[in-house]
Amino acid sequence: MTENEPGGPDRPGGADRPARPAEQAEISLNLLPPEILRRRALSIALGALIIGAGFGGLFGLIGGRDAGLVAAGVIIVPFLLLAWSESRRRTRLAGRLLSVSTFGTRTVDLGELREIDLLVSDQRGMRTVALLIRAGRRTVTVALALYAGAGGRELGILELRRLADVLAGIGDTRTLALSQLLVAQLRAEARGEPAANRPLYQIASAAPGGRFPTRLDSAAVARFVATLDY
Repeated sequence: MTENEPGGPDRPGGADRPARPAEQAEISLNLLPPEILRRRALSIALGALIIGAGFGGLFGLIGGRDAGLVAAGVIIVPFLLLAWSESRRRTRLAGRLLSVSTFGTRTVDLGELREIDLLVSDQRGMRTVALLIRAGRRTVTVALALYAGAGGRELGILELRRLADVLAGIGDTRTLALSQLLVAQLRAEARGEPAANRPLYQIASAAPGGRFPTRLDSAAVARFVATLDY
């Protein structure tokens, strides 16, 4: 190998620099690509502006200009902040360190796990399946799949495989049940099963609907996994 070839001593990662272990390499766990997040954020912002302008005009007619501006601001500002955070959201996994970035970065060490549950939310006919993780004093969520009708979007094979391996390696019965769920999902995808026959879709469909998310603990997940034929 010459000094001008990739991996040579003059390049990062050359022979004089130890390779980073595969299990420590950072991987993205973003369910939605940045362009979709930006479009969703824009929709939220536009909706907030329209609603805020309507309420601002109404309160302006009743209480004057200042009241109208205050009413519009109360509605618009929180939604603009939500839209901004939505557009900036990024999730990464490096070893057992899980990081979620919006305005800042929140990192949890899965080795310090306190609680982990499956969270199913239903909004306007779209069901999201996510992990709700509490480790140390911090809580983060990681979206695994989003379904609408008979289709949807799921984390990729590599991302699910890495997450399943990390959860299995923690040595906790709670994380083991979730790891088995992800492995069943991977096997269903490898067989070419349609979304409706995949475990994440099935558990999302089985969860009760409503305005508030459904929280499934590891025991409920384990019972569901036990019913799967994989």
